[in-house]
Amino acid sequence: MGTNVVTVAIITLLVTGCTVVGAAVKDHSSEGENRSVIGGVIGATVGAGLALVGLPVCLGALGFTGAGIAAGSVAAKMMSAAAIANGGGVAAGSTVAVLQSIGAAGLSVGAKAGLTAVLGAAGAASGELVSE
Repeated sequence: MGTNVVTVAIITLLVTGCTVVGAAVKDHSSEGENRSVIGGVIGATVGAGLALVGLPVCLGALGFTGAGIAAGSVAAKMMSAAAIANGGGVAAGSTVAVLQSIGAAGLSVGAKAGLTAVLGAAGAASGELVSE
């Protein structure tokens, strides 16, 4: 588990670092440009946080837990609808099955790294745009 945490931390630092370097390459002759760098860094941090913390918290709140689907939750309603649509069972590979798998076992290191990179970069770009 320690290796997984280190891998994701390194990728998060790389995404944030690339954002800072990319924004610093621009001509920073005005204070507005400095705000865009800060906005990019904040956006990258928020995007990476969403990937690593926000997604698991949201899945748990929907009812996809490690102990199974919580009774009376949104996940239970999704599972019921999927079972009715499939004649009584939830199909392997369906949205409900994938979300429950993530809720029970968490994301793999590769998935965490990919989500961190994508959401960090998207957050950096939107943070830079918003701060301009």
